[in-house]
Amino acid sequence: MNILIVRVSSLGDVVHNMPMLADILRHHPDAKIDWVVEEAYASMVRLNGGVRNVIPFALRRWRKNFFSRQTRAEMRNFHDALRRQPYDVVFDTQGLFKTSLVMRMARLAPGGKRVGLANATEGSGYESISRIFHAISVPVALHTHAVQRARLVAAAALGYTIDSPADFDLRMPDMVSGAQPAWLPAGPYAVFFHGTARAAKQWTPAYWVQVARGLAVRGLPVLLPWGSPAERRDAERLAAQMQHAHVLPKLSLMEAVTLAQRAALVIGVDTGLTHIAAAFKRPTVELYCDSPRWKTEGNWSPGIINLGDCGSPPGVAEVEAAVAALLDPAEDASACAG
Repeated sequence: MNILIVRVSSLGDVVHNMPMLADILRHHPDAKIDWVVEEAYASMVRLNGGVRNVIPFALRRWRKNFFSRQTRAEMRNFHDALRRQPYDVVFDTQGLFKTSLVMRMARLAPGGKRVGLANATEGSGYESISRIFHAISVPVALHTHAVQRARLVAAAALGYTIDSPADFDLRMPDMVSGAQPAWLPAGPYAVFFHGTARAAKQWTPAYWVQVARGLAVRGLPVLLPWGSPAERRDAERLAAQMQHAHVLPKLSLMEAVTLAQRAALVIGVDTGLTHIAAAFKRPTVELYCDSPRWKTEGNWSPGIINLGDCGSPPGVAEVEAAVAALLDPAEDASACAG
């Protein structure tokens, strides 16, 4: 069985889509799965052990030079890639008009079917017009977790039930020449994923400083990545008030994934890199300040602690307690037993 998944963005949503592959392969071990994804996230999808081919989608870049010769050639190549392999099932798990068009362009095998979402979940960017290209539209509850949503769509179409925890099946990213990057400490470290595009989702700067103070007592350095000039300035302001804190250079996506995957502790707001750390089952504290926790919270590992909720950011004491629970689990268990 040849299967195509269309889930092009965003980074966190792409990661949350991955457990459906492990589900499919558990129930249909001979399935071959390809994935259409925005080109910026193609390297992330390639880390999933269940993916055969990644088909990069460059709509964001194509829009800027739509009539250029190079863009038209790339679009033709993309169309050819969609048509090269006949698919038995094409899944659109994003539910947008643009993703449904990609679904429609894909070549179906005889008896093949196109499958997508029948409705939105609360706060999603779902577009009901996407259903025009579905053979099967799968309904989901209004408050369905982002990971569960994709898993339910695949299970309904392929005739099985979800009977296991979410498995992201992520491999370690390959480092260039196998060398240790100069910015990556040799010993244990903590990462603060403090930056996010929406200001309301950020955590109070003074709170980061207070948490870093406790980590300094533990001898755990704090690494501060950034993704934009504004986030870099924020990181520099935070580092100036912290002991043993380091502002990192500009990282590629795979470097950022390596940073998350090797961390002894990750504390982060509701953003893609925090969700990547959780997918790797690193000790992770997810901070929800202005987004609904039910939607994306890491609920597949006891090593992930989710704090706060939409309009109710967590306090320092909650985060410090979570850090203690993750870094001192034996002591925490002893206290509970006492």
